Amino acid sequence: MRRRDFLAATAATLSTAPMRALAEPVPFSTGTQPPRLKLPALACDCHMHIYDSRFPAAANATLRPPDASVSDYRKLQRRLGSGRNVVVTPSTYGTDNRVTLAAIEAFGQTARGIGVVGPDVTPAELKALHDGGIRGIRFNLAVGAFLKPEMIAPTAKKIAALGWHIQVNMAPELLVALGDTLAELPTPIVLDHLARIPQPAGISHPAFAVVRRLLDKGHGWVKLSGAYISSADGSADFADAGAVAAAFVKAAPERMLWGSDWPHPTKTDKPDDAFLLDLVGRWAPEEGTRQRIFVTNPATLFGF
Repeated sequence: MRRRDFLAATAATLSTAPMRALAEPVPFSTGTQPPRLKLPALACDCHMHIYDSRFPAAANATLRPPDASVSDYRKLQRRLGSGRNVVVTPSTYGTDNRVTLAAIEAFGQTARGIGVVGPDVTPAELKALHDGGIRGIRFNLAVGAFLKPEMIAPTAKKIAALGWHIQVNMAPELLVALGDTLAELPTPIVLDHLARIPQPAGISHPAFAVVRRLLDKGHGWVKLSGAYISSADGSADFADAGAVAAAFVKAAPERMLWGSDWPHPTKTDKPDDAFLLDLVGRWAPEEGTRQRIFVTNPATLFGF
């Protein structure tokens, strides 16, 4: 091969294959390659967190991850191709929502937030949160819990006029016990992380039936996130949790949401976010359904 031809061939090779190795790494995420699933325009990540040591952790916080910044998350957006996001106040900060409000301000109009409040929150405080982009209140009763289940109903009454929703992260046994209470709330109810349906029981577990009743009533929403949280079969693609996710999608595609759970605060070994996103393509194989999950449903619930 002549030297000129060799150099041309080398340049062509360098313009393709090595690009994969040069892809931008994302903090708190394994891998660098984009997902196979191409997200539609304005796709929304409905569950992610920002951690910022400028804001002190609550005294009783049990989960204290390192800083995960807005600029760190923007790298994930570029990798996945998402355009909108919902910042969820983590248990680390108790009822201090400043970290989330600061993040929403930094992201701009493409972001909304989920806050955490105590039973004594005032209408003025709720209005200030609304003005800052908050659109729901989370009750994390599973990890670092400091709120109580009996606070859910009174809080729902306070936020109903704002058009907000209640978001819950709780053990399946508690979900079963609170099924009737959640069904009677004056607000929509959003269940984190596939409702934490346990395995290997999966769709046979009573908690699955509770979620189905909420979905069938038009009252419940499910976040297709954190498949690694409830999976127990050890498969690389979390097939057992995936069966639950696919069942939820089939039951109520108009009330499914996708969330990355970045920066995966409960995981020491961080997952590959592109791989996790590709799983949604398996659970929702129809393009029209994915358009709902990634764009239409979040726009409806969060007011984009």
